[in-house]
Amino acid sequence: MWSDRALRRAFRLVLVWTLSAAASPASADQKVVVKMATLAPKGSAWHLILQEMGEKWKKESGGQVTVMIYPGMVAGDDADVVRKMRLGTLNAALLTSVGLSNVDRSILSLQVPMMYASYEELDYVLDRMTPALRKDFEEKGFVILNWADGGWVHFFTKTPVRKPDDMKSLKLFTWAGDNEAIEIWKAAGFHPVPLPSTELSTSLKTGLVNALATTLQAAVIFQWYTDAPHLTEVKWAALLGATVISKSTWGKIPAQVRPALQAAAQEAGQKMRRQIRQSGPQETAAMKKRGLTAVRLDPDDEAAWRSAAEALYPAIRDRLVPARAFDAAIGYRNDYRKGPSSPPYR
Repeated sequence: MWSDRALRRAFRLVLVWTLSAAASPASADQKVVVKMATLAPKGSAWHLILQEMGEKWKKESGGQVTVMIYPGMVAGDDADVVRKMRLGTLNAALLTSVGLSNVDRSILSLQVPMMYASYEELDYVLDRMTPALRKDFEEKGFVILNWADGGWVHFFTKTPVRKPDDMKSLKLFTWAGDNEAIEIWKAAGFHPVPLPSTELSTSLKTGLVNALATTLQAAVIFQWYTDAPHLTEVKWAALLGATVISKSTWGKIPAQVRPALQAAAQEAGQKMRRQIRQSGPQETAAMKKRGLTAVRLDPDDEAAWRSAAEALYPAIRDRLVPARAFDAAIGYRNDYRKGPSSPPYR
């Protein structure tokens, strides 16, 4: 039997140990491994910037947080990645707007075809919508760490396309599973072919699809332009992306560490955006040297694309993009076009 004195001493030792463990900022069992996926191929600018961010996370956290990156679709396409994040087999990802829309469709208000004429317009709207978007994503269990551009979306086709009617005879790649978007394309008279993005390269080679909407950078990285060698020079939409982490994983990271990690993520996003926005002319020139033909549009051609896009807006609003988000985005865009003296959209 222990004496009262021995019991009191043992209790004090347990109490001291417990308080010390609670106060310890970096015990071994507090380490967090963040499994992060991206469609970006290994060695691409996006992948390298994510790697740099991961190193900063490790340094800023004192080794408590380690990032493991799975590039180049090894974890599947964006829809697969979001599903795996919900299951907990992945913790974070650099997603395109397609993947982000699997979390919340409000993000597609920044992807409405022909709604934005410049990056300045897009940035103006995104800055004002970010608080609401962050809230929407957190309610769905995801934390937005940064925004990242993919560049302007153009059409790449097997045969030249100048006007919307030229596209209607072609087999246009669309993301599998996005049934609302597929039906909108069909209703507008186009011929969408829904496929996983992992099958796009093979489908272009076999002729299952002969047209796609993508960015200059993606066309170069994945070599899609070699099988769709005609570029229609219309800014159909700006591809928006973001790095997100599951709320449960973010919550495992010590609160005092998170601001530094958020800052590193913001820096990475800004670097991606600068690099993508500056590289467009070089990407186009590189593809032209290898056989790409650019189809230049005159004002009437551009007006035809704008008219075709705006004709889709009633179907896009509420059916594809929540009406609240659609109306907010177009309201902020109109504010920008009125100039700095205009009253803000409410």
